[in-house]
Amino acid sequence: MGELYTFIVNFFKGGGFFLYPLAFIFVVGVAIAIERFVYLTKETQKNSALWSQIVPYLSVGNFKQVLSLTSDSKASIATVLNYGIARLAHARRRDDVERAMDESMLEIIPRIENRTHYLATMANIGMLTGLLGTIIGLISAFAAIATANPAEKANLLAASISVAMNNTASGLVCAITLLLSHMFLETKATRLIDSLEIASVKFLNSVVELRGDSSSGESAVAANRPATPARGTA
Repeated sequence: MGELYTFIVNFFKGGGFFLYPLAFIFVVGVAIAIERFVYLTKETQKNSALWSQIVPYLSVGNFKQVLSLTSDSKASIATVLNYGIARLAHARRRDDVERAMDESMLEIIPRIENRTHYLATMANIGMLTGLLGTIIGLISAFAAIATANPAEKANLLAASISVAMNNTASGLVCAITLLLSHMFLETKATRLIDSLEIASVKFLNSVVELRGDSSSGESAVAANRPATPARGTA
């Protein structure tokens, strides 16, 4: 452990100024990745647990019990179903209920994808910061060769090249770590959104099976309407 600490301290001493903003970018990015991972994992578990409780009541059309379960839950799937059940109380058409649930997704998706896109941006900034540190190190190396005494040129050149390589390595580590985190979290968020959409479709299918398709109801209403007399007739 002591050797690792000594290596890190010497690495920063030999890396120059730009390693400090790089370290800040890396720490912030890792903190965002951890927070998003914990949030998405908990949200997935809450949705799965709530859905397993809802399915038996949904299969028999007990929407009152479903609403009691979703009203007491803060899971994303509870929000989606609350929108659907609330709309179901005033509209019988599948399209109306579906639009209400789509509206709930517009509220939920930004929460699921929140801050994840920062990771890709921070990875690019980290890479460019490391590249800038590398260029500054190389500039210092050539300046040292041009102005230093011949006896000191080798030491100054080695120190400047060390600065350049440390910045290059740090920029790559920062970019690779944050890009992999972004890819993993984006995949996890997409799976969560897909599970919500699947639950929404299953809910709509249950409503249609239990109450009949809305199109048949509309056809019956149209058939019972009185015929409108044709124009020009007595």
